Amino acid sequence: MAACGQGFSRAVRASPHPAWRQAHSDTTRGRLKSEYDAVVIGAGHNGLVAVAYLQRLGVNTVVFERRHVIGGAAVTEEIIPGFKFSRASYLLSLLRPQIYTDLELKKHGLRLHLRNPYSFTPMLEEGTGGKVPRSLLLGTDMAENQKQIAQFSRKDAQAFPKYEAFMNRLALAIEPLLDAAPVDMEAFQRGSLLQRLKSLSTFKPLLQAGRTLGAQLPQYYQVLTAPSVKVLDQWFESEPLKATLATDAVIGAMTSPHIPGSGYVLLHHVMGGLEGMRGAWAYVEGGMGALSEAIASSATAHGASIFTEKPACPFPGFPGLQTVASVQVSSGGRVQGVVLQDGSEVRSRVVLSNASPQSTFLKLTPQEWLPEEFVQRISQLDTQSPVTKINVAVNRLPNFLAAPNTPRGQPLPHHQCSTHLNCEDTLRIHQAFEDAVDGLPSHRPIIELCIPSSLDPTLAPPGCHVISLFTQYTPYTLAGGKAWDELERNTYADRVFDCIEAYAPGFKGSVVGRDILTPPDLERIFDLPGGNIFHCAMTLDQLYFARPVPLHSSYRCPLPGLYLCGSGAHPGRSCCPGKRSLRMRRKEEEAGQAIEQCSQCEEESPTVR
Repeated sequence: MAACGQGFSRAVRASPHPAWRQAHSDTTRGRLKSEYDAVVIGAGHNGLVAVAYLQRLGVNTVVFERRHVIGGAAVTEEIIPGFKFSRASYLLSLLRPQIYTDLELKKHGLRLHLRNPYSFTPMLEEGTGGKVPRSLLLGTDMAENQKQIAQFSRKDAQAFPKYEAFMNRLALAIEPLLDAAPVDMEAFQRGSLLQRLKSLSTFKPLLQAGRTLGAQLPQYYQVLTAPSVKVLDQWFESEPLKATLATDAVIGAMTSPHIPGSGYVLLHHVMGGLEGMRGAWAYVEGGMGALSEAIASSATAHGASIFTEKPACPFPGFPGLQTVASVQVSSGGRVQGVVLQDGSEVRSRVVLSNASPQSTFLKLTPQEWLPEEFVQRISQLDTQSPVTKINVAVNRLPNFLAAPNTPRGQPLPHHQCSTHLNCEDTLRIHQAFEDAVDGLPSHRPIIELCIPSSLDPTLAPPGCHVISLFTQYTPYTLAGGKAWDELERNTYADRVFDCIEAYAPGFKGSVVGRDILTPPDLERIFDLPGGNIFHCAMTLDQLYFARPVPLHSSYRCPLPGLYLCGSGAHPGRSCCPGKRSLRMRRKEEEAGQAIEQCSQCEEESPTVR
């Protein structure tokens, strides 16, 4: 799972000819070498961050990607001619400022379109007195937010700034926990006296969080453990506001606002920020694949090697190669590299896996080298996912009854938002969840509709747009053990489109094409177990020092030399590549700590988000 700094340093020092001590002038992109210092499995955005940091530190690193395109879930694909989709992950927020700065991502082409306003919830109601139906539009202007909320409740409008301050304080307390390795309970309980003393330092972020929360700690504890509706009911009375906020508590998760623990996911989705703006979410110019390409460009500029499954990779200079078949283990029980599908062996002192814990330990790693209890725990991880992602090409913008378009059809502020449909009240969200529990796609799916081309016209032909529909709830397996087939996919997508049509008449007539990704499709294409955008559920029993499993939390693996660097490790998120700043004293210490510092989850795959 991730490297302890000293352990990695020892591994590299043990190499008779440590390549990372040498200049990289002999590294030729396109030519696979037989030995590297580090191998990374999977060129998802998190894996690429690990590669970039290691290579910048002089660790000769190679990454192998099983698809023809880098980025994992953070990819841009032209599925319909002329329309470029962020096919899975579609929003960026949790990219830490030091990652942006350290990897010089702006220099390598990353451009962001910040969204303000950011949330739009139209009501499905009859307008009165010639007025359009009501809607709730939220952004960074607190006074305007209060004016919007007052349509539904003046009391809620007054309470909203206090709620925001309350949640921000909790986010400030929790964020240091995301930026540090979890408490090392194994070392604390079973290690030598020296190891126990060293493990005490891992308690520091917990103590800092407690000091930040102070006397309000019991209230904040409730946010982390209670149903999100219980938390929201203590603050607000209007259902449209509560339901809008509750969508962040359930998005990407097979849970309901009425289920304990959903409050934590609510918090996890409001922790982000970009370019100095707390809580900001953005579209990446060119789609999410442009983020992955910028990280890859930073890595290769320092000599990293990237190999994809096919030579058709759109990022220039990346050669095609077959994917990793297995992790190679020496007779002494230590990782010594990987074996590719064509039988080629690539030696390395360490292997970082950006794949899910399930793929890493149940498919790629020889089972005889892993403890039976560990394997059993990995196989029992909760990977339920409610998500079906639908990418849609349209020839005009949706025209919402609650916010009619201009005569010329130019994008309006609400078009840049996350639009929440079928979210008039929290009970409706719970009913949609209950359908999926019964093995049925929701009769009234919860829909988050985003139109990135409203801010980034490079994604679609003039006058046209790309739309991302992040919908739930859809079970992995349908009732009666039935699998998803083309009929089931299209039936569900038609249901989603019917719902959108009710809010924005004419939407169905604007559709040029669509790409439907059910949970099994997300698993097959992006290797997301069960279609889960977090690799495993963000429930309290699978977080912090229990992620992915207790006593092997965060990045530590029972097989020496093997580490996780994906969303299945702490803190667990699909679109927030990397979490730690680099503070190192010596080169070898830097290399060791780099894996821990880069082994981070999602963004907001949102996810896959």
